Amino acid sequence: MVKRICAVLLGLILSLSCFAVHASGAPEMAEEAYEDAYMEVEESLEMLKLDEELPEAIAVSGIADDSLPAKSAIMLDQVQGQVLYEKNADEQLPPASITKVMTLLLAMEELESGRISLDDVVVASDYAASMGGSQIWLKPGEEMTLNDLLKAVAISSANDASVAVGEHIAGTNDAFVDMMNIRAQELGMVNTHFINCTGLDEPGHLTTARDVAIMSRELMKHKRIRDYSTVWMDSLRGGETELVNTNRLVRFYNGSTGLKTGTTNGAGSCLSATAERDGLGLVTVVMGCPTSDERFASARSLLDYGFANYTSAPVPPIDNQLTPVKVIHGVESTVGITYEPPGNFVVDKRNAEAITQEITLVPDVEAPVAEGQILGKVEIIIDGNNVASYDLKAKTECGRMTVYKAFSKLLSALCNMAGREGAAPEESGEAEETGDASEAAPENASGENASDSGGNAADTPDANSGDNAPAAPNSGENMPGSNEGGASTPENNSGSANTGENAEADEDVMIQSSVAITLRAD
Repeated sequence: MVKRICAVLLGLILSLSCFAVHASGAPEMAEEAYEDAYMEVEESLEMLKLDEELPEAIAVSGIADDSLPAKSAIMLDQVQGQVLYEKNADEQLPPASITKVMTLLLAMEELESGRISLDDVVVASDYAASMGGSQIWLKPGEEMTLNDLLKAVAISSANDASVAVGEHIAGTNDAFVDMMNIRAQELGMVNTHFINCTGLDEPGHLTTARDVAIMSRELMKHKRIRDYSTVWMDSLRGGETELVNTNRLVRFYNGSTGLKTGTTNGAGSCLSATAERDGLGLVTVVMGCPTSDERFASARSLLDYGFANYTSAPVPPIDNQLTPVKVIHGVESTVGITYEPPGNFVVDKRNAEAITQEITLVPDVEAPVAEGQILGKVEIIIDGNNVASYDLKAKTECGRMTVYKAFSKLLSALCNMAGREGAAPEESGEAEETGDASEAAPENASGENASDSGGNAADTPDANSGDNAPAAPNSGENMPGSNEGGASTPENNSGSANTGENAEADEDVMIQSSVAITLRAD
């Protein structure tokens, strides 16, 4: 508390100094000194309130409500960017230190790309050390890790640390500001132009509540920022420099995840506040509030309204509504459909089933078809408004049928058919061998009986005479009767005949199919 009171006294001393400069006949210097003094006093007075509870919320009844004491405001969800509340959201205003949201965004992106590291040692330049307003009092040539500088920017809104971070990333402050403006245009922040990376008032340094919400939402996609934006208190230089978050929501609002305060004479009190509850993430921006209490009350009111009235709901699956698409002149007759639906959408809690979808899918497609080729589209509709869409794509590729491919398919089919026919005779041959064995057994048994009876028919001349030749035909006539259990009977051979007939039928069908395939390919 003593430190905070001293900070207030320092601010008052700076205020007196600006008047002294003005009296000396240097009005431009006096204006700059006054701006620094104003920010010092505002930040110091804010520090005296850090232990106080949040001010009472202001009643907000709907998206068109105009009860907030802010020049402009907006609230949207973090996932899809659906606007849930807005008030003069496109009015250009000075943003004060919520400018640093872009400074932090570029730092997070550079960290994730690997071009910089949290362990990098940054040397403070003369220009960085000269920054007024909120600061950590860097000295020219002082060394500090990038991690500590990011703490100072995110927690205490230090201007000198912000410039040092920008110079480390881009080489010079001007080059870094150029990066900020380029990234703003990439994000669609069409009403934003940055002059500096600190938020100090300068002519032309303007943005809107909508654009601030856009860059805040983008920053919150980087989970690492929460290591800084959710910290209430920390320190630097071995505990010599105390850091206290200027965003009281971090300490007192359930689900708060950040993000950035801002206060200047020209901007008034501004705040970009983020919070999450039960899977619903919200971004709220208020700009141009008359006092600090009113900015926190406004942001709290919007967040309360959002969490009370909205919920996060998934997009219903549509698999049972999709059928494969017919492929014309393709090697396959159809191709399956795949899709990647977007994340959850915010809907009114009183109408949680409000998400509907309109499916548009082509009835057929000409080959060749590439994997991932767009074949349709799904429009997501909430309360009669088209809020998003996603594509329906080919699940696999499908080549175009050609004469060569048709012939290859025919040849493959014929080979498979021949393989089946070759397997059938082998099975039939095995059956015949079994039949021969069964025939041999009775003959051998008969021979044995003849020898056992003592007969010498084999030794008599009549056995070898030509008179017995007709016996062969007679025995042949009896063969069908004697082979009733064998494999070579007409009944048993009927299966083989049928197999042949079926093979011929298969061949006819295959030839007809190949002709049809060839004709279709042509």
